[in-house]
Amino acid sequence: MVESFGQQALVSMLVHLFVFAITFWALQAIQLDKLLKKNRVAQGRLLYVLLTVAIGSAVSRFLLDYYLWSQSLPFFFE
Repeated sequence: MVESFGQQALVSMLVHLFVFAITFWALQAIQLDKLLKKNRVAQGRLLYVLLTVAIGSAVSRFLLDYYLWSQSLPFFFE
């Protein structure tokens, strides 16, 4: 039982990192520099990171929840 918690933690961490990478890559398609004030490069980069974490967390949490729900679904039919 303890090893299943460890496996679940490892899978969760890997899914989060993978989704964060995809989210950061996808956000590169947006030209936020046109929306930002001039000479605010550091703040713009921080905004990219915060958007990546916010969007990535929501998406990865959905994917992990969906996976756990699909694992629990057979118990519904017993």
